[in-house]
Amino acid sequence: MKSILDYETVALVDEDDAIEIIDQTLLPGTIETIRLHTGKEIWDAIYLLQVRGAPAIGVTAGFGLYLLMKHSKAGNYEEFMAELKEKSDYLNSSRPTAVNLSWALKRMESHVVEFTGAGKSFDLSKTIEEMRAESERIKAEDIDVCRRIGENGLKLIKDGYGLLTHCNAGQLATCKYGTATAPMYLAHEKGMNIKVYCDETRPLLQGARLTAFELHSAGIDTTLLCDNMSASLMKTGAINAIFVGCDRVAANGDAANKIGTSVVATVAKRYGIPFYVCAPTSTIDINTKTGDDINIEQRKPEEVTEMWYKERMAPESVKVYNPAFDVTDNELITGIVTEYGVLKAPYDVAIRKLFEK
Repeated sequence: MKSILDYETVALVDEDDAIEIIDQTLLPGTIETIRLHTGKEIWDAIYLLQVRGAPAIGVTAGFGLYLLMKHSKAGNYEEFMAELKEKSDYLNSSRPTAVNLSWALKRMESHVVEFTGAGKSFDLSKTIEEMRAESERIKAEDIDVCRRIGENGLKLIKDGYGLLTHCNAGQLATCKYGTATAPMYLAHEKGMNIKVYCDETRPLLQGARLTAFELHSAGIDTTLLCDNMSASLMKTGAINAIFVGCDRVAANGDAANKIGTSVVATVAKRYGIPFYVCAPTSTIDINTKTGDDINIEQRKPEEVTEMWYKERMAPESVKVYNPAFDVTDNELITGIVTEYGVLKAPYDVAIRKLFEK
């Protein structure tokens, strides 16, 4: 019987002009892969969270832009770039907070400009082939980056540790290993005795449906808890360190992640528990000065009032506050684990030095 870890989160099926993804809205009850062919299907899959997690969204965007340009009939470079920008802007509108979406689309566009712009001769077929190669590189780099984040995060874990994570920054959010879960997978591979506690993560329950599912499938000692139980758990001394993922890191080290992350960080500070944000450098946005400048996605009220219930569980017409993310202030973060090492405060200096390399 196949484990969820045996499936690719995002795959290019070039011969079918498609992206194949695991439909994460059906997990954990049903493991089903679906193929996305059109721009609308790709946009919907990102918005509806059939594919989610900043790195996986970035990979999907790279493949998506390539596929949408694969059969372009542009007669020259200018026509091609105008078409590319239109399709890129459309995909970019699907979700505003995760920087990897815009990062991947900009990277694809920049590669086209580098390959065929600035007075170079325009060859349509070669340009499209270069887009395919670049999209494949984005995926390969994601796997390598997550492995390196895992290796750097593993240095922060000792045998017997209890670890807490929030939402899903696992393999289902990337192409392999995950970000916050990468140190956990590597610790498990090395035979270390760790216990992982997964916040349920309301209202979309990614911690229950996804993180607990994949870690349990991997044979890791996994315990699920509701979000509002984390303070009680931390007070018992069961948690030695916290690892979370991230959708965007501002230039000052403020980090946007799934709603409720800032609560976990605040409580961790109270109990002196190290709180680590695991983020590939593609998630660090040096053009966003602070967390106050991050655009926080607001989602449908129905996710709170009725999505998981047989009957509506809130009064009709009641107002609903449903932000998808919150921002954890940099002063609450012990370290930002990247593929290049663990960044420490002052984060504005550490991030600036990282991008000067």
